[in-house]
Amino acid sequence: MKQHAFTGITVAILLLMPSLAGCLEDNYPNDESLDNNGLVPVWERVNQNFNTTGSYSYTLIQGEYGIVGPESVFIDVDLPSSELGCTITDDCQVHLGLWMPNVPDGTKIPVIADVGPYYDDGDVDALTPANRLGKFLIENMVPHGYAVAQVSVFGTGMSNHCMDFMGLSEQMGIDAAVTWLGTQEWSNGNVGIIGKSYDGSTPWQAAMFGNPHLKTIIPISGLIGVHDLMWRNGSMEARGLAMHNGVYGSFGWDGDSEDWQTVCRGYVEGYANGPAAYLAGDEVNYAGNSYWADRHFLERALQNYNGSIYFIHGMQDWNVDPHMAFPAYKELQNAGFEIKGLFGQWGHHYPDRPGDQNGMSSGRGAEAFPYSVRYDWAQDLLEWFNYYLYEGNMKPALHVEIQDNMGGWRIEQTWPVDDRKLLQLTIGENLNVVSGNGVISSGNSLTLETEIFENETRISGMPTFHVDVTIPPNQISGHLFIELSIAGGIHLGHGVMDLRYHEGGRECGQPCTVTGTVNAKMQMFALDVVIPAGSALELVVTQTGDDYIPSTVSSGFVTVGTNQNSILTLPVIERGPEDLFTPPIWYEEEI
Repeated sequence: MKQHAFTGITVAILLLMPSLAGCLEDNYPNDESLDNNGLVPVWERVNQNFNTTGSYSYTLIQGEYGIVGPESVFIDVDLPSSELGCTITDDCQVHLGLWMPNVPDGTKIPVIADVGPYYDDGDVDALTPANRLGKFLIENMVPHGYAVAQVSVFGTGMSNHCMDFMGLSEQMGIDAAVTWLGTQEWSNGNVGIIGKSYDGSTPWQAAMFGNPHLKTIIPISGLIGVHDLMWRNGSMEARGLAMHNGVYGSFGWDGDSEDWQTVCRGYVEGYANGPAAYLAGDEVNYAGNSYWADRHFLERALQNYNGSIYFIHGMQDWNVDPHMAFPAYKELQNAGFEIKGLFGQWGHHYPDRPGDQNGMSSGRGAEAFPYSVRYDWAQDLLEWFNYYLYEGNMKPALHVEIQDNMGGWRIEQTWPVDDRKLLQLTIGENLNVVSGNGVISSGNSLTLETEIFENETRISGMPTFHVDVTIPPNQISGHLFIELSIAGGIHLGHGVMDLRYHEGGRECGQPCTVTGTVNAKMQMFALDVVIPAGSALELVVTQTGDDYIPSTVSSGFVTVGTNQNSILTLPVIERGPEDLFTPPIWYEEEI
């Protein structure tokens, strides 16, 4: 037993096992003192002469090469009959725009690619530098000797065939693009894929093939799997019903004679699999149905990929939730991958965009701004690419850079950290009922509150709330949403569960029903937050929240037990001011 920083509370602490070139010069400071033979540690970059006044970051020194391009390239892809082959169209081709450095003849260069569905579909075409990421890559990386490719997935941009929404056709098209980029006579054979959101999911799709040319991936707020994103413990996000057909299936529909090409097997299957998964909460892999399994990437990447991973995710990203990064980061690290993490308190954003990050709300990232803006990110990427694509001899540090909700950055060897301790708070002992009688429905909630924390305390990881819940006999499930906040203050974190999945995870067996009293093992989304000294925590239990929808079998009410079987567990770490660092940051008055 160990006395924690509560007033009059003793709690159990469990220790865990351990044509752009001519306009670029003004973006670069004159830093002749930079030692190109060594890498400056991240905590010392604040002393370097970074440009912190632009709309995104730049490398410390501009590269020496001019920019040539773009070149328009069509790559033939041979699809199997199971994917309808190439019978829908006369051929199956993936299109890309390619920018090259003006290097001496015979110079072999690596390639950085951003692959996604948005070129000419809601954004510029693939032959125009995209403000999403392409412009940033072309300006920063091509002058340093890298080719940059903007690649359209099937059914989007100038790529033909059909929009398969992360299915097998799309995956094979991406792999074909990697092979083409790695086998050209000007290529050194090394390809890296980087992107955010959908474009952050295509790196995982590429990694599944074990393509020898794919040397590094940098997924930024990407999906490790489609079902994995839109369902959490059986609970569905609102967009889960029609992500394929309602959101992306219309890509390529522009009123011309080729619109019929956008319809493919996956598009048809999407009509059935969205509603079926909503009802069941799982992947409905029955009778040979493989729609969702085809769109799960992490396991095949673990089995087949042989490159490095630079994992980037916003801790306040509720478009692509942080459970796409955790616990996957540690799983990949434990599997032996060379992996680095960058996890800031931004939302569905790039790490270096103040114009995006300044819109975060209180309790959802605002407190960490502007310290969340990483104006050293372009330099960081250059150092990463130099090692893994140019096969340089200066290896970047393989660590996690994590930011807490108040803006402090620190270095960890992994995340969640291994030296966290578990603070257990039990309803009726040190977690008190403030309002509510335990009945949870559309109009009833339960509010719980801790005692005061005497000292500043850090919660780092994924808190759990294991709670007894009784489902009435006339129901076959229920639904819970929990929100953790500073009492009278800001939001800290939340969790959700369809009670058919009360044991946690993504499977509940058949028949998938539950009645009576169960202990719901709820796990909150990843958080790294500071509890100020003199504060208490508030936990509110409701039927649902954010954009999660109870399934049709989860309506009605449930009763939460306010007893000793209901425990809130907080992963707590000991870190002080000496563990924090300040990166080169953006100041509004300088813009």
